[in-house]
Amino acid sequence: MAANVETMFYTRETPWHGLGTKVANSPTSQDALRLAGLDWKVLQEPIYTENGEKIEGFKANVRDSDRRVLGVVTDRYKIIQNEEAFAFTDSLLGEGVRYETAGSLMGGRKVWLLAHMPHEYIISGERISPYLVFSNTHDGSGAVRVALTPIRVVCSNTLNLALATAKRSWSMVHTGNIKDRLKEAGDTLFLAGKYMESLGKEFERLRMKKLTDRQAMDYIEILLPSEDGATPQQARNMARLQEDMKARYFEAPDLQDVGKNAYRFINAVSDFATHAQPLRKTANYRETLFSKTVEGNPLIDKAYQMVSAA
Repeated sequence: MAANVETMFYTRETPWHGLGTKVANSPTSQDALRLAGLDWKVLQEPIYTENGEKIEGFKANVRDSDRRVLGVVTDRYKIIQNEEAFAFTDSLLGEGVRYETAGSLMGGRKVWLLAHMPHEYIISGERISPYLVFSNTHDGSGAVRVALTPIRVVCSNTLNLALATAKRSWSMVHTGNIKDRLKEAGDTLFLAGKYMESLGKEFERLRMKKLTDRQAMDYIEILLPSEDGATPQQARNMARLQEDMKARYFEAPDLQDVGKNAYRFINAVSDFATHAQPLRKTANYRETLFSKTVEGNPLIDKAYQMVSAA
């Protein structure tokens, strides 16, 4: 298990992020809560100095299962329990929602769930499955975030482009009336539908932008540049990454019928960003890869901006 993953599950085949413990079928929210090791609550308790003096204005977020202190927060901080996150997704997506993965990072300080949304889309003749990611922190370090991540079914590539025409994610801070804010998040489904519609239009536009082989290779060298002053080993490493991305553009079997265009290029970059092995695999490599389902992948976004501007 990777260094920062405390507990996690996944269904069926090993997912693109490679994290978790396999279970046979997509569980219900109650089962998912247990399988993910998230069946605990966060309590807020007062903080005292060594002399027993209460520290005003702050509280400790404490996990009830093992009394672990997850973080120190202000009095204004409102807890969103793990079971509330699953209840939110249940109500949003309705009966039959499929939880693909869920888990805890950094000793419970960060948690997430990923659910398969009820509809698939055929975009440019390909099956695109949208997934909903709900992430939350219990240590006061971040907001609640809900994001849409479309996955190209044939190869499990993430296609979470940062479109100017539609939002892909929504967030809220842990203050104010949390219950009302979660109800407002029901607009997520509307936003998801709008995003997928905009994504479909953008894919069609990208298909119409033809690329020469030279253009594709130039773009790859811009995305994975050989730096001035690089050592011979660094130059060889970057050349290896460039060859990897070129192979994904020119040779990938699932792209042979797509044509040589900007859409194919984005898919090749996405395939590289989602599946390529890094030169150095850090202890948190898998967690970082998964977090980009929420935050977005800078490499994919740069490629998209580059081909869009051409």
